[in-house]
Amino acid sequence: MIQFDIDQWQAWAPGLASIDDWAIWARDPRCPQNDHEPDVSFLPAMQRRRLSRLARMAFAVATPLAQDQPPMPLVYASRHGETPRTFAILNDLARKEALSPTQFSLSVHNAIIGLWSIQQGDSSEMTALAAEGDGLEHAILEAGLLLAEGAPSVLVVVAEDQPPGAYKPWIDDVDFPYAVALRLTPGQRWRLSLEADDAEHPPTRWPHALELIRMLIDQQPLRQHQWKKRRWTWQQTR
Repeated sequence: MIQFDIDQWQAWAPGLASIDDWAIWARDPRCPQNDHEPDVSFLPAMQRRRLSRLARMAFAVATPLAQDQPPMPLVYASRHGETPRTFAILNDLARKEALSPTQFSLSVHNAIIGLWSIQQGDSSEMTALAAEGDGLEHAILEAGLLLAEGAPSVLVVVAEDQPPGAYKPWIDDVDFPYAVALRLTPGQRWRLSLEADDAEHPPTRWPHALELIRMLIDQQPLRQHQWKKRRWTWQQTR
């Protein structure tokens, strides 16, 4: 079990950018029916052009939590990563076209944290995780270790972009693109624990990060997330 505080959070999905938007969604969760893009107008135009939608989503939720804060470690988790960019590279290969070194360098899983470090001018420790459906919890564990080592705060970002249609037979856990950022600090308000469960249970209806947003908005004291044989218990004290 680890303990921590969630000092602040931010989330984005198409048409869902403010806490009020997410409060409405939490009452009646459904897939957004629009193709809005995250607002990253705060970035220089040259940098915006280099960012994929996944990177823009990550920057859109992480930046408000980093403003007016000292440098802090970041833990980024994504199950599928830059799938659209990788798919475009594979298409270029299939057509025997020359590959773009820039596109390739930005397709790797830790590209986003590298871009973040450069944009923020922050050389703090940063980690990119490629986890399964419980990537949120693994990111929280990693952040908890950083807090235990003395970090005064840690930024956690979980983001998934909707994959190209060709991947639909194999990727069925991203109903819509989303990104969630949490700023964790030392404390005891939140507890996260893990138990093994020999019986496999169906996954949560929504990704764990979005289920956590519902818990935050509704001030629920307890929630369990099941992934395969891992049962994660979230507890919040008032």
